[in-house]
Amino acid sequence: MKFLFASDSFKGSLSSRQTIALLARAAKSVFGEIEYAGVPVADGGEGTLEAVVMAQNGQWIETEVHGPLMEKTKARYGKLSERRAVIEMAAASGLPMVPVEKRNPLYTTSFGTGELIRHALDQGFIDISVAIGGSATNDGGMGCARALGMRFLDRDGRELTGRGEDLERVAAIDAANLDRRISSARITVMCDVTNPLCGENGATWTFGAQKGATPEIQTRLEAGMVNYRDVIRRQFKVDPDAIPGAGAAGGLGAALTVFLGGEMKSGIETVLDLIDFDRRLEGVDVVVTGEGCTDWQSCFGKVMQGVGERAKKAGVLAVGLSGSLGRGAEQIYEHGIASLMTTVDAPMPLEEAIDRAEELYNQAAVRMFRFLQAGMTLRG
Repeated sequence: MKFLFASDSFKGSLSSRQTIALLARAAKSVFGEIEYAGVPVADGGEGTLEAVVMAQNGQWIETEVHGPLMEKTKARYGKLSERRAVIEMAAASGLPMVPVEKRNPLYTTSFGTGELIRHALDQGFIDISVAIGGSATNDGGMGCARALGMRFLDRDGRELTGRGEDLERVAAIDAANLDRRISSARITVMCDVTNPLCGENGATWTFGAQKGATPEIQTRLEAGMVNYRDVIRRQFKVDPDAIPGAGAAGGLGAALTVFLGGEMKSGIETVLDLIDFDRRLEGVDVVVTGEGCTDWQSCFGKVMQGVGERAKKAGVLAVGLSGSLGRGAEQIYEHGIASLMTTVDAPMPLEEAIDRAEELYNQAAVRMFRFLQAGMTLRG
């Protein structure tokens, strides 16, 4: 029997890499010597960059960029081949980079993400994937585009810096100096949400509060975003609100698609393609996947859905081992996951479950493999 271990990380406790080691140990304790392979998986959010670089035996490239508050900082991205690179915008423009007391999306910018893209172009990469989860910004992607040569002008023709507060002042967009290498590069935007740029489900009202915006600030940012959208409509003849995911990462999704010609794709599907997941399924009997909490949201572009559907298509049994099950968890069965188990074995506070994560995961993995062994006995 050959196993493939492909679990998401358990936020705050276990990395994807740790789950591989724990599953291997548990499987050996039940089956003896086994054939297995493990691959870290993520869905375009936290941990995506590390998972892809590790799975592809890629290399890290580090450079200096400007962070969300235009402070100088070091950021890295992954080299997968001479042509392909993967960037995580959170490495340059992520929310954890901004101290809690300074979080205000009026003053943050995605400029550093544009610098990472520019650096990748400088290194000769022509196939660049950008994961856009975890941003500190609500600037419509102006900062990112500005780092690549775009100019955002006010009514008097003065160039804006590209922060959230500039959205309301944009009167014209000058693309004449956009980096010419963009036109010959393939930009893939890894995105797990379908929010439009504006409106009640848009960038500002959906994600602004978690970035430090008060209701008053959100009202101002939304008015600015509507102005920005209307300028894009007028000059580029494109409606960002009609692009699913344009509102992701504070509107960075709009900038990457409208200005850079990026292709919006599901984060998990892009990751699975980048790590050659379909090839890894060849000859496998059982896939074990999982995540910190499985609920109805797991069926919308998350790791277990992506892994389960790929496994089902390949005719491979897939089972899930998760930290907990929430409302609607059973819906994952419709996406190729044959069974679910949790790591917790009794009622306990979340803090205890996190503190004992390795112990609980190992014990649950042993129980899961014993169930698989019992199923094999019944079948045989």
